[in-house]
Amino acid sequence: MSASEKLAGKFIVIEGLEGAGKSTAIAYIGKWLALQNMPAENITYTREPGGTELAERMRDIVKMDIKGEELEDKAELLLMYAARVQLVEHVIKPALRNNHIVVGDRHNWSSLAYQGGGRGINSQLIEDIKQVSLGNFNADFTLYLDIDPELGLSRARERGELDRIERLAIDFFERTRQVFLQLVKGNKSAVTIDASQTPELVEKAIFIQLDNWLASL
Repeated sequence: MSASEKLAGKFIVIEGLEGAGKSTAIAYIGKWLALQNMPAENITYTREPGGTELAERMRDIVKMDIKGEELEDKAELLLMYAARVQLVEHVIKPALRNNHIVVGDRHNWSSLAYQGGGRGINSQLIEDIKQVSLGNFNADFTLYLDIDPELGLSRARERGELDRIERLAIDFFERTRQVFLQLVKGNKSAVTIDASQTPELVEKAIFIQLDNWLASL
């Protein structure tokens, strides 16, 4: 079986804190997929929250600042899952059924890390919402880009003005990072990439992990 045949119908996700370089990493994955002779038209790229017209509007709500009304943590969590359901049902699942490979910028782990670790929402509540929303749907392979929050946020500032979540206190991101690390630990379908390295070394590390994953299929 060829590499492109093995990869058809698979869902790869990139996770990480702000400034970890997820967009660049996704470009590296696209480059690697080309080396596996995966046709560009058979690759679907997504981002969360967002990815459909309704999901993008939910993303706008999560990101916006409303004077005199703060978005409640549980409301934020529910918006994340509402957007995720729209994306999974209208984009990801149809693409997988058509034997595309889907490359996602964030997925379910972001809710466990940000709303669970960062916001302190009970992890069992999040798992219950996940089961109601998505059932047992999960990524086939996850690459977590690990970075010290201070370095990541300094990179994010260089891109421009920080949004509502990016302006949170550093301890929020420390808690979020710890959940990400715990999720990867012992999970055979996930790996950690040191995102503080040079772009060249990050690219090499991603290629090595993707090669290893492909060999296991």
